[in-house]
Amino acid sequence: MKRFFMSAAVMLLAAMAVANAQPHHRCGQDWRDRVRSERVAFLTAEMNLTPAEAEDFWPVYNRIQQERRDAQKEIMEAYKSLEALVDEGVSGKAMSEATDRYLAAIGQKNKVCGKGYEELMKVLPPDKVAKMFVAEERFRRDQIHRLHHDDGPVPARPGHHRHWR
Repeated sequence: MKRFFMSAAVMLLAAMAVANAQPHHRCGQDWRDRVRSERVAFLTAEMNLTPAEAEDFWPVYNRIQQERRDAQKEIMEAYKSLEALVDEGVSGKAMSEATDRYLAAIGQKNKVCGKGYEELMKVLPPDKVAKMFVAEERFRRDQIHRLHHDDGPVPARPGHHRHWR
């Protein structure tokens, strides 16, 4: 078992080294792939997933993430339509329908998140699902920090430990 974790850690470090050696473009597929790889490594480490848990978790998580991206895309499309009507000064039925579409899209994303939570609870214990939510937020904050400060690792907050970078 120790050998497995050591091998996994070495492969993870090698993958991170390759990803960091790539040009840091802010757009395009290479950048998205690098961020996704970093997210997988970060969540796996933060959640302390066993190999068996990871095997059950990642397919469910990836499907939920795709559904969330699709729902977010619908929100943005509805928002753009709503914004255009506001900018044009439209009122009445068209504005009401656009607002309803926007709110329905937000509701759909919330349903996806709730359904996803229920599905994750079937494959992981509650503490690991909770760790996932915390790790996702930490990863998001780290990415935002890196976007604004391309100067190395994110400093740990006082009293908080960092497993990343």
